[in-house]
Amino acid sequence: MNSILFRHLKKTLVLLFGGTVLLIGIVLIFLPGPSFIVIPLGLAILAIEFSWARKLLKKVQNTAGSKISRWIPRKWRIENQEDDASAEGDKK
Repeated sequence: MNSILFRHLKKTLVLLFGGTVLLIGIVLIFLPGPSFIVIPLGLAILAIEFSWARKLLKKVQNTAGSKISRWIPRKWRIENQEDDASAEGDKK
């Protein structure tokens, strides 16, 4: 009985807190503020309990990662460092 009550209480608190942070992030799209930080934070909080939020967070991470990688020089990208490391292993 206590574990069921605890599970529902945890899910409710995560929904309230994560939903509030997500809504603040959405409002910050139209107001000056760091919406690009607050929205993923809200999704991360919601992803603790909800699979739909987990999927949406991964989609946001992939989209943001591909957009950001355009502005990062190739030599600083992590995937290139991994490619270099595997190429060195092939040479040995």
